[in-house]
Amino acid sequence: MTVTVGMLGYRFMGKAHSNAFARLPMFFPEAPEIERDILVGRDEEALADAADRLGFSRTTTDWQEAIDAVDVFYNVGPNHVHAEPAIAALEAGVPVLCEKPLAATTDDAERMAAAADDADVPTAIAFNYRYVPAIRYAKELIDDGVLGEIHHVRATYLQDWLVDPQAPWSWRNSEELAGSGALGDLGAHSIDLAQFLLGDRIERVSGHLHTFVDERPVPGEGGGGLDAESQESVETREVTVDDAYSAQAVFEGGAMGTFEASRFANGRKNAHTIEVNGSEGSLRFDLERLNELEVLRGDDRGFETVLVTDPDDPYIDHWWPPGHTIGWEHTFVHEDYEFLTAVAEGSEYHPNFQDGLAVQRVLDAISRSDETDRWTEI
Repeated sequence: MTVTVGMLGYRFMGKAHSNAFARLPMFFPEAPEIERDILVGRDEEALADAADRLGFSRTTTDWQEAIDAVDVFYNVGPNHVHAEPAIAALEAGVPVLCEKPLAATTDDAERMAAAADDADVPTAIAFNYRYVPAIRYAKELIDDGVLGEIHHVRATYLQDWLVDPQAPWSWRNSEELAGSGALGDLGAHSIDLAQFLLGDRIERVSGHLHTFVDERPVPGEGGGGLDAESQESVETREVTVDDAYSAQAVFEGGAMGTFEASRFANGRKNAHTIEVNGSEGSLRFDLERLNELEVLRGDDRGFETVLVTDPDDPYIDHWWPPGHTIGWEHTFVHEDYEFLTAVAEGSEYHPNFQDGLAVQRVLDAISRSDETDRWTEI
């Protein structure tokens, strides 16, 4: 069968998934055939240009029109537009992949997960880092008991793109549009990876959120504020989300967790790390070296760096000979292969909307903990 795809959004994540769609027939010939049908956005001129570049046949500014015409709906727009289109698609029996976090609010995430349960079609939350071969290898080691009883999980996700106080305001700086800042944008990935690797849920947290710059200039608008160099007035808008967060966590199985994310970690571009320590060994993953996994086993005196590029490593047999590394964009190929296969076969897929809701509840608890200054149950 041919699976027709509609997609809301065409910038960063739209490009990532469109690239994956183009790669699938070449490297995963067993994947279902895909037709990139309808691209959805607000600006008709920009939308037409994006459709040409991303390989979509037609465009619309009405997401309902896309839902009515396609076999699967990708919602990779800003967080505040996740809920209504996704719920409408599910009510029409159309499978949905949604960007993370699942929604801007936990209430919306609850509604989306309930709609997914009622629809009984595959859903996906875009935690693409589950599809790094080294992460899959780490999961195998933990599930096989190589690390023994798990004691610690520590994860960081550090970027620096907002260090400059003159960096422009965007929807990611708005609580109304994004829900949260570094917490939801970056922390969602870390929390999902930790729960995925351990096969265990977080049960309570203690969190701290901080905003370093309270307002930012609005691009291309005058009024308000003052530009330091030109002395011209500049429109500014309030920042209503966190720039950084940290949290302590307790897992149901007894492991301790520590989490941190920041958009103000000067010198860090996309530094996503996770380390797991157990009674018999440890492992550590760094996204900036995503083909490698550091592993400590048994009586070894130090960590061994394992290059996860052998043909029997997850997904690698579809790519290149051993040692010929893959990159960040390949995680979307793996993700879309698994999700679209589940759509074509009508089978179950994870991470789904329930997994996204589980992460959203942790994000919400961290935020509530910061507000109340006390440990908070999930």
